[in-house]
Amino acid sequence: MPKISLGGVTVDFPFPPYRCQEEYMAKVLECLQKKVNGILESPTGTGKTLCLLCTTLAWREQLRDTISARKIAERTQGELFPEQASSSWGVAASTASDAPACYEDLPKIIYASRTHSQLTQVISELRSTSYRPRVCVLGSRDQLCIHPEVKRQESNHLQIHLCRRKVSSRTCHFYNNVDEKSLEQELVTPILDIEDLVRSGNKHKVCPYYLSRNLKQQADIIFMPYNYLLDPKSRRAHSIDLKGTVVIFDEAHNVEKMCEESASFDLTPQDLASGLDAIDQVLEEQTRAAQQREFYLEPDVGLGGSGLNVELEDMAKLKMILLRLEGAIDAIVLPGDTGVTKPGSYIFQLFAEAQITFQTKACILASLDQVIQHLAGGARVFTNTVGLQKLADIIQMVFNTNPPEDEPGSMWGQGASKFYKVHIHLDSGRRRVQRSDAWNAAAPTKQGKVLSYWCFSPGHSMQELVSQGVRSIILTSGTLAPLSSFALEMQIPFPVCLENPHVIDKHQIWVGVIPRGPDGAQLSSAFDKRFSKECLSSLGKALGNLARVVPHGLLVFFPSYPVMERSLEFWRAGDFARRVEETKPMFVEPRSKGGFSEVIGAYYAKVASPGSGGAIFLAVCRGKASEGLDFADGNGRGVIVTGLPYPPRKDPRVILKMQFLDEMRGRSGTRGQFLSGQEWYRQQASRAVNQAIGRVIRHRQDFGAVFLCDHRFTHADARAQLPSWVRPFVQVYDSFGPVVRDVAQFFRVAQRMMPAPAPSAATPSPALGDGATTAGALSLGPQFPPRRARSLDVHVPSLQRRPAGSLTAGASDSSLCLEYQQEPALTRLRPRGLLAALESSEQQTEGSGATAILGEEQACRRSTLSLQHEKRLVDEQRGGRKRIKLVSAPHPQEAACPSDQAGRAKLFMAAVKQVLSQASFDVFTRALRDYKHLDDLNHLTACLGPLFTEDPGKHSLLRGLYQFVRPHHKQQFEETCRRLTGQGCGYGPKPSLPGGARGPDPKLTVAEGAAGQLDASVHLNQGGPHLSSRPPDTGEPSGHPGVGQLGQPTVSTYLADVRRALGSEGCSQLTAALTTYKKDDNYAKVAAVVAALTTSRPEDFQLLHRFGMFVRPHHQRQFRQMCADLMGQPTPCGGTRPLEAQDTGPSRPLGWESTHGSEAPASPGF
Repeated sequence: MPKISLGGVTVDFPFPPYRCQEEYMAKVLECLQKKVNGILESPTGTGKTLCLLCTTLAWREQLRDTISARKIAERTQGELFPEQASSSWGVAASTASDAPACYEDLPKIIYASRTHSQLTQVISELRSTSYRPRVCVLGSRDQLCIHPEVKRQESNHLQIHLCRRKVSSRTCHFYNNVDEKSLEQELVTPILDIEDLVRSGNKHKVCPYYLSRNLKQQADIIFMPYNYLLDPKSRRAHSIDLKGTVVIFDEAHNVEKMCEESASFDLTPQDLASGLDAIDQVLEEQTRAAQQREFYLEPDVGLGGSGLNVELEDMAKLKMILLRLEGAIDAIVLPGDTGVTKPGSYIFQLFAEAQITFQTKACILASLDQVIQHLAGGARVFTNTVGLQKLADIIQMVFNTNPPEDEPGSMWGQGASKFYKVHIHLDSGRRRVQRSDAWNAAAPTKQGKVLSYWCFSPGHSMQELVSQGVRSIILTSGTLAPLSSFALEMQIPFPVCLENPHVIDKHQIWVGVIPRGPDGAQLSSAFDKRFSKECLSSLGKALGNLARVVPHGLLVFFPSYPVMERSLEFWRAGDFARRVEETKPMFVEPRSKGGFSEVIGAYYAKVASPGSGGAIFLAVCRGKASEGLDFADGNGRGVIVTGLPYPPRKDPRVILKMQFLDEMRGRSGTRGQFLSGQEWYRQQASRAVNQAIGRVIRHRQDFGAVFLCDHRFTHADARAQLPSWVRPFVQVYDSFGPVVRDVAQFFRVAQRMMPAPAPSAATPSPALGDGATTAGALSLGPQFPPRRARSLDVHVPSLQRRPAGSLTAGASDSSLCLEYQQEPALTRLRPRGLLAALESSEQQTEGSGATAILGEEQACRRSTLSLQHEKRLVDEQRGGRKRIKLVSAPHPQEAACPSDQAGRAKLFMAAVKQVLSQASFDVFTRALRDYKHLDDLNHLTACLGPLFTEDPGKHSLLRGLYQFVRPHHKQQFEETCRRLTGQGCGYGPKPSLPGGARGPDPKLTVAEGAAGQLDASVHLNQGGPHLSSRPPDTGEPSGHPGVGQLGQPTVSTYLADVRRALGSEGCSQLTAALTTYKKDDNYAKVAAVVAALTTSRPEDFQLLHRFGMFVRPHHQRQFRQMCADLMGQPTPCGGTRPLEAQDTGPSRPLGWESTHGSEAPASPGF
């Protein structure tokens, strides 16, 4: 690897660095050597991460060499190398006073980023360097704990307290192995990210959470999300010692917001009610226990006999404190519905009314902790201790530091809270929990009030870090501009600043300000103009024109979700959406995190599909797509910014923030130390714009265009807020025509001069927030198929095989955006049961578990604009989903065919998903994974028992799991079900039926519409024989049968069923598509419409099967493959025959003859 000498330090870099990378590393070294702070902005794609890692580790290694040289010189007294002065040993770039005296004093490097997903990418970069430091990555118990019982807890704080209890009692065998195994080289030497740490913990039976805490003591570099640093409570929980450390905040554009949020809280009426209910429960338990002891004349052991070291009198005082706090908040008079704002010091006055002060906080916190641990350690399933935990966190936050002995607590609090405001407002949720004891607070019908304690100075948290003795703080990101205002917000000095240029050339970037659309109307996102017909119409026309000249992927960023939704609604109504989608299908960013992975995966796949014209992704500034996603190369050739995304001006927090800044700026001597409120307001919009612009250029060989579609970008002050690497390329246009001309010319030149991007094995997956973020990652490159589809937008391979140009511009279904992907030559095996289905889902979604099964069905509502719109219309006609109910049958031990087993497994998972909460469903999937790997039925039933035995309505689900239990466990599971539910599962000896016959299968039936598809009196030849040995009576030996050739009763019955299931709108779409198919014989078009209408609900699948009566013989193979893909079943060699409503006559509907002239076998059941 090349070695670069910078400031006396030799840096090993993986490749010859660019000039901007050398400048960046020089600035990092300046911060380290001079012990100062730095703000370093360098665009995405310039190698910030490698520069930071290599420079800091090289500097640290040099300090180590300096210590070694000193020790050698002391021992040899300079005689080992007499020709070389001992002062030059180690090539010490740092001065003698700067180098520590011993190895233990070497500065640790703390590398913080926003999420663990981003930290995993950083650790991957570290592995590509020549440096091999001792590494530690910190995470929460929720991410690292591997104890099955702790993982089953539904809330994070319950996990914490149960873990602490097991650790203190030494009943966690994973924790007991930490001291013994934390010195093993296989755990200490490798560079492990958080997923590697969990895998190693499972392999070595050692707790990853406490192992990481042990590794932290000896680590050279520690990785953590930066809320662990900024939140004092998290710092204490993880025992993070900052003295002498170098702290690096990567992706630091979010630090300002995180600083404020980590020091703020909102206390709702529900939090107080939850805390009071939990205390009531403990009081009732202890009162009953005391009465029993008195009745049996047992000695009074107090509450300690139950493991709770709190006296009954103290519990009553604790309840009184919560009631007084609730009463004090309710007593505040609000002028109207706007709320009231008070100085930050008012929080101490309010808490004092409830007897919460600096003097009493320690006792209150100790009592709260005892109660929470007591509730967390019991056998209670539904105990909610969130309110108590939140109250404890709030008391710790407000009374963070103890006042000096000679200063009253209230006076100390006034100085410490100068960066805060107290805001009390009505609870918008209007949910008031009624309690039925004599201590009730205000009347339950009265609307509650929310107590908000908001911090408005991110510098407050940064100053706390400095006070901990940090050596240097380095903030870096691709979008920190304008740096001057950012530094003012942090309220600590930053002597070192850098705005780096990009590594690209001028022919790789085009930036244009477009103040007017094609019709000459002004483009504006100002509050009074953004929803005007003229502006929305002009923006829609501009989007349609730009979509034609920008190749591949195009990103469109709106200021907010309401603006995006109103724009889409207008474009749909005015036919703009249809015309845009004739060029590129549109994908819409959902508000919820759950469906985002599906939508972005479908977008990536569409852009990458061969022969595709690209796609458009509509997103929101500050949303998920603007943060951390990689739209490299064709995934993002253009970015359209439709306006300046100012924060909501009427939001109380925004108003108070601006007032706070104006107040601080107006005080004497602080004018140059604070932004004005208006400056901060403009800065927030500029930062969001810059973050969106950063999506377009992702590496040295990338190229793309940026369109700023708002007339306010023509102002010089707005352009001055753009990143320094963008400003030189900005062009302001007076009219729209030259824009199209110049952009077309730019892409012609860029595509000719830049090398074509190499095909990658996987399209980049989204890096979302924590918690379940990594679970949603998808591998959606062109060489790997996406997940099996139950819906249109997750790519049915059979529908990919359609003639080019089959979707004509004028077709009535042109707005149906079909996103399909080619299938590999070898057909992937479908899962054969519940455990196999779970394993398959894990492999495809990197740990998302069985939740992916339902996610596939819901993805269609979030993928493309047109599909989203049409699905919504169909859903409105149908009404809500029906609950799925499990019914056991007498012989569940029989061997089902793979396709039948897979169908039942999916329906069973859907049934469980609907009746369990998300947290309980996560416990369910984890238990299945453990059973799959450990083959331990006792562990499975111990995990699942609490989920299904409390409610008798769920007993059938527990018994239904019998059909998926492994054969050698069936008898044991039968006995367990009898013990837990009082009813068995039908276990018995395997029947010996002649000729391999089998008894009836256990069936999963669904209510109403879905039950019809399994009713033999309606389908399957109305209960008669399903297979016929005689040839079909077609009435026409050859030709292309159409609607007119089918029996009229059969067609009428089918269309009546379609109308009942899909509504008149859906029925009209299907009949129109069928009529068109009869005329033009275009299978792809009719299959698209039918698949879109019949695949969003499992009970509608029978309509898709029965549609086979209309399919012509030469399209039968494609139709069978499509049915197999949509149903998630393997395609039988001989083809399949659908379940269909038969006419009274014996003849079979046309269109299902085998392409080889042989009879097709019966279709497997659902």
